[in-house]
Amino acid sequence: MDQTTAPSGVAPDLSVQLGPLRLRNPVMVASGTFGYGEEYADFVDLPQLGAVVVKGLSLAPRPGNPPPRLAETAAGMINAIGLENVGVQAFLQSKLPYLVNLRVPVIVNIFGNTIEEYAELASCLNDAPGLAALEINISCPNVKKGGMVFGTDPAMAASVVEAVRKATSLPLITKLSPNVTHIATIAKAAVDAGSDMLSCINTVAAMAVDVFSRRPKLGNIFGGLSGPAIKPIALRCAYEVVRAVHCPVIGIGGIMDTTDALEFLLIGARAVQIGTANFVHPSVTLDVIDGIRRFLQVEQIASVEDFIGTLDTRCLFPFAEESCLTTGILD
Repeated sequence: MDQTTAPSGVAPDLSVQLGPLRLRNPVMVASGTFGYGEEYADFVDLPQLGAVVVKGLSLAPRPGNPPPRLAETAAGMINAIGLENVGVQAFLQSKLPYLVNLRVPVIVNIFGNTIEEYAELASCLNDAPGLAALEINISCPNVKKGGMVFGTDPAMAASVVEAVRKATSLPLITKLSPNVTHIATIAKAAVDAGSDMLSCINTVAAMAVDVFSRRPKLGNIFGGLSGPAIKPIALRCAYEVVRAVHCPVIGIGGIMDTTDALEFLLIGARAVQIGTANFVHPSVTLDVIDGIRRFLQVEQIASVEDFIGTLDTRCLFPFAEESCLTTGILD
């Protein structure tokens, strides 16, 4: 893409087109790391965000997993919160009214243990005021299939998306799991089933133990690793997905600062979600938005749209991508 040079003294345009959504900038918050938005109101001017993605929502309230539910690692953290949430009815009555008044796109992350639960939840939210889109979390176990995770099988992933698509007219984002062999295959299945956009990645399956107590550090034994440790994995996954589908992709995973966010935009993601960094520095999203603006000014790029997807893979290793394709890395 040819880049348009920004006139001197003119602020670059940070707005992006994300499928049917128009965002004032490409910086969103990731589900599960920002509560329902109001929790961060003292730290972040919420209307400045590209979008708010609320924590995962289920039909009925969930208490989550028994503690301990968090374990720090050398470059991130492992969580086993267990998708604790207030349930859809409480969300509609006590959480959504606050969000609607913010003048910022609100995206609800949804999950279930059966396809029917996903569809019913989407139906409940379809006519709710002020919702911009639904994000489908397919990293959940299908209780009817012996606990097999929806997002690890293309057919199951497609079935979930198809059911949700029939239940709502809202734009759909499918959040992909990295805990698969070929993420691009899952991505294609979700898009073919009706997903308007994709977000990747969710957390990486992990565990931690204490050598002194000789016990797991998490009450659930296993959890999801997030933070800087997973950024290279997330970047690779997002790159594969961008190449595999013709729909907007949102990059997630280990984004801690402006440079991290720019890397995802460079490889073709049209927006990013910031997660774990919110716990470290609650106003990090505003810093990243300002950092992207300053980067474009320094580089004299008129619009963030002119920067997205401009990675040059022709230099240095002309046969690198061909080698990855033949060995199955990018299949």
